[in-house]
Amino acid sequence: MRRTARLLTAAACAVAVAGLAAAPAYGGDGKLEVYPSTVVPGGQVTVNTAACGDGGTVAGDASAVGAGAFTLAPSARDGEAIGRFRVPPSAQPGTYEIAGTCAESGRRVVGDLVVTLTSTRQQVSPRGSVKTGVGGALGPDPVQTAAGVAALAVAAAGGTWLLHRRARGDGI
Repeated sequence: MRRTARLLTAAACAVAVAGLAAAPAYGGDGKLEVYPSTVVPGGQVTVNTAACGDGGTVAGDASAVGAGAFTLAPSARDGEAIGRFRVPPSAQPGTYEIAGTCAESGRRVVGDLVVTLTSTRQQVSPRGSVKTGVGGALGPDPVQTAAGVAALAVAAAGGTWLLHRRARGDGI
């Protein structure tokens, strides 16, 4: 029993040490975020990172896709730098590495950009009526429209009858 407990403890410690050693490599501050991550040739791409700290500028490199160098400047968010570049219309489909180098520390951060020939976002044309709950006089269902008109007619007739009784003095 003690031997099993020691083995399990040793294994847990090894996993914890490996996780702590790998944490800086996978942290949110150590990468270059590319948005959109999938783009068609000619599209604009926004790149940001928090890897360079407050006020740090980054020299961006998108030469792998043919866009060349660009600059990431400090943004309104604390410690984040942001920049943009346009993918050339002649870019071929594939996955490209976009890199950035921090001006102060020389730290290199990378992110992936996927170039496709078709857009992932498709334009959708609206169809049918809007389901707002209030509706209009002409809805998609004529039965519902007829029921609404009948309800209004009954309410109008009832209101007229009550007003007529009150005017005659019959009491309500």
